[in-house]
Amino acid sequence: MALQCSLCPKGCILNPGESGNCRIRINLDDRLLAVTYAHPCSIHIDPVEKKPLFHFLPGTPILSIATVGCNLHCKNCQNWEISQRNPEDSTSYRIPPADLVELARRQRTPSIAYTYTEPVAYYEYTLDTCMRAREAGLLNVLVTAAYINRKPWRELCRYVDAANIDLKAFSDRFYREICDGTLQPVLDALVTAREMGVLVEVTNLVIPTLNDSDEDFRNLCRWVVREMGRDTPLHFSRFFPHYRMRHLPPTPLETLERARSIALSEGLYFVYIGNVLTRDAENTICPGCGRVLVRRRGYTILENRLRTGRCPFCGTEIYGKWSL
Repeated sequence: MALQCSLCPKGCILNPGESGNCRIRINLDDRLLAVTYAHPCSIHIDPVEKKPLFHFLPGTPILSIATVGCNLHCKNCQNWEISQRNPEDSTSYRIPPADLVELARRQRTPSIAYTYTEPVAYYEYTLDTCMRAREAGLLNVLVTAAYINRKPWRELCRYVDAANIDLKAFSDRFYREICDGTLQPVLDALVTAREMGVLVEVTNLVIPTLNDSDEDFRNLCRWVVREMGRDTPLHFSRFFPHYRMRHLPPTPLETLERARSIALSEGLYFVYIGNVLTRDAENTICPGCGRVLVRRRGYTILENRLRTGRCPFCGTEIYGKWSL
């Protein structure tokens, strides 16, 4: 019989043997199964700054995993070789949740990141591993586009400590034409995660001619200030030609600096530029006194002046999780 998937807003209806839009959820024997469960295709130890997370355990390593599959199909995807691949065409490893947690403990990484592709697509594996990690005293991080329905998202957020969530553009048209999705579910997921106590950082990949106008930046920033709070870290990342969008040039540094200037003028405290080295746009600045609190160069922490999450100069509390 046909089954409808309730995980994400696409609501795929699958006849026996069919897979959903994400490629990995299949109607087998009248049950919906995620066939990549416990079969990651990518396992690495990264600096947490690479996620990017700048307000979560700076300078620590993080065990990062992914399976193939994604429920969005962004034309600019930088990991399209795995996110848009069918499970049967992928090389993977057999690592159940308990073994993944044990691997993190052996490697002495304080946290696990579900990243690279889309942890929402491999939801059951993400959720089960998050629960095991929480029991073992490890922390959980999502790097996600957060295109998911409210009920499964709330269940997952119960076990998540931090997330970097892509807000690809403040435009439903952009989501439909570039990502094969819609905007509102992502906005809802952002607000829900923050309300549930997840430490949320937001990334906006700036693509020339598509989401790089002053109006684009201003609308996005005003929404973040209003709905998420002005202390929400925002990363403007540089686009490079990938996948089906090789005809566009890399984002000019001047565009990223303009985006950051607009974000600061709209009242956001912590605004960063990523995928390119800059003089000071990677540093965390105290919104109280303007002093540099965390100085970065790429993924390296050069200096961390924070004391128990506060500015040592004026005492301002800085949003984030700064130590275990």
